[in-house]
Amino acid sequence: MGFAEDIAKLSEQIRPRSENVFGEEATKQALILPFLSALGYDVWEPREVQPEYVSDAAKKKAGQFEKVDYAIAIDGSIVMLVEAKSRDQKPEAHDGQLGRYFTWTISAKVGIVTNGVEYRFFTDLREKNIMDREPFFSFNVLDYDSKDIENLKLFQRD
Repeated sequence: MGFAEDIAKLSEQIRPRSENVFGEEATKQALILPFLSALGYDVWEPREVQPEYVSDAAKKKAGQFEKVDYAIAIDGSIVMLVEAKSRDQKPEAHDGQLGRYFTWTISAKVGIVTNGVEYRFFTDLREKNIMDREPFFSFNVLDYDSKDIENLKLFQRD
């Protein structure tokens, strides 16, 4: 099965599932981890998909370090950060939070904020290590076309 077919199958699974997902943890388990897996990441290998990642420059908030939901590593280097929000939240409302994590994690080149259906991809094209205000790519797992699949391929593990 090819990548486009994998994403189509994921979409078929997520469509009925998404209406029954409540809260951030359920969103991570039922929607986001399957998406990362479809991209080829081993979601059960903590050296590759690191949950609750604390960057070196993380600040304490209410007595605890702020954590990004997932840091994706390739060959031991963090390359992508994923900030998860509950399925019922608009991901764009949390771009600023992701921006702080992105700035603190120098090796990360891509930041994603998602509610498990909508994925907003960011980088630092305008100023090095400062996340751009607007995403350079958005993907909706329930509403996409072949061009979106071609763009999404850029984020596969391979």
